[in-house]
Amino acid sequence: GFGVARAFSNAGMDLILTYRNETYRDEAAAWFAANGRAQPRFIKLDVTDRERWAEVAREAGKVHVLVNNAGVSVFGPTDTATYADYDWIMGVNFGGVVNGLVSFLPKLKAHGEEGHVVNVASMAAYLSGPQAGIYTASKFAVRGLTESLRYNLAPYGIGVSLMCPGLTRTNAWDSALRRPAAFADSGFGAVDAAQLANFGTAFELGMDPEEVGAKTVQGIRENRALILSHPEFAEDFREIYEASVAALPVEPVPEGRAHIEKLRRAGNAAAAAGKVIGIDDLT
Repeated sequence: GFGVARAFSNAGMDLILTYRNETYRDEAAAWFAANGRAQPRFIKLDVTDRERWAEVAREAGKVHVLVNNAGVSVFGPTDTATYADYDWIMGVNFGGVVNGLVSFLPKLKAHGEEGHVVNVASMAAYLSGPQAGIYTASKFAVRGLTESLRYNLAPYGIGVSLMCPGLTRTNAWDSALRRPAAFADSGFGAVDAAQLANFGTAFELGMDPEEVGAKTVQGIRENRALILSHPEFAEDFREIYEASVAALPVEPVPEGRAHIEKLRRAGNAAAAAGKVIGIDDLT
């Protein structure tokens, strides 16, 4: 989030930054002061708080770019997860995006000027693993929502991008240490702070957050549906593609089904070009 904020400031944007941790807010404010930049409007916000979201939307004024970035990264075997694990991780990672969209899309559409929405997911939106099942589910959900939303907002001149960063030098690894008491009933067991800190050393090898932010700015300028910041995933994408194609049955397709899929593809293309597509266009 701070990397994107710095990149946006470099691009001359007027910023509203939300925060929960006042120390992180002060560190961000110090950077803007030290670099002679205008101070953002800092607004305290828990992204799961819908009433607060509504207040922020009323106070914000005209907004052209919305970035939904907040998330928690918690690891553990999915088969042991409790409702509290699901409710917290999905509530922040997917619910937070939903709350941002419901609160701000009416404003972006109403002013009639061009705009853009960036939903920050993760490479976990494509890559699954044994220790991050709920996190991965939340990012897959953000991916599907974002890809669909791009079709819906094209007629309004509002671009939509899915941003999927890889390993980035942030403090995202310590989310489990800040778990709210309301979601304390975890099936993953007590947090081992030393083990978590050791895991956090991997993040020190990550990409500079400001570089991720700069690539996000470029993706917005180019109205890219998908913004990928890290180059090291070609092998994974190739494997996903090959496995997906290999899983398709090799058999004739009935004419009726083929026709429906042809209409779907045509509808998607028309929607991407700015046409409003209704359900009648798909049959």
